[in-house]
Amino acid sequence: MSQQDASGQGAGNQMRWPAYTMAVLFLGYALGKAVRAAQGRLGFPGGPESSVAEHEWYAANVMDVATAQWWAVATGLAAAALVLATVTPVGRRVPRSLMLVLLAVALVGLGSGAVMIAAGGFFGIGADWQWYHGLAGIAVMALLTATVRSYARATV
Repeated sequence: MSQQDASGQGAGNQMRWPAYTMAVLFLGYALGKAVRAAQGRLGFPGGPESSVAEHEWYAANVMDVATAQWWAVATGLAAAALVLATVTPVGRRVPRSLMLVLLAVALVGLGSGAVMIAAGGFFGIGADWQWYHGLAGIAVMALLTATVRSYARATV
């Protein structure tokens, strides 16, 4: 394992701390979704509560709520593994082009969520997110962008 300097950069000048931070955040997301799956509820702990009507509509038109939440758990775990792969020797065995495509998909997915949360938090559009949720969404998007940029620069 390579040594890191005070800036959090290791061999190849890759900044690793954003990936480690994102892994912790994605694991927290998975845990929060697991709690909601076990409860059979939509949403995320600490976020806006879904109404009974929203819950019923989702269950009738999309899929069972608990199943959807368990899929979100799997997504969070996969995302944590993906960002960790950007800074580990095992991840270096994955072709760079495949990693960049997967990271781009993660950026689009997380970016769309961040935009929805920011729109709700700052402008009252959509779900009843608060301003601090909007700031958190922007910060998480910046961290994932830093993770992707660091990986892309280190693997040229």
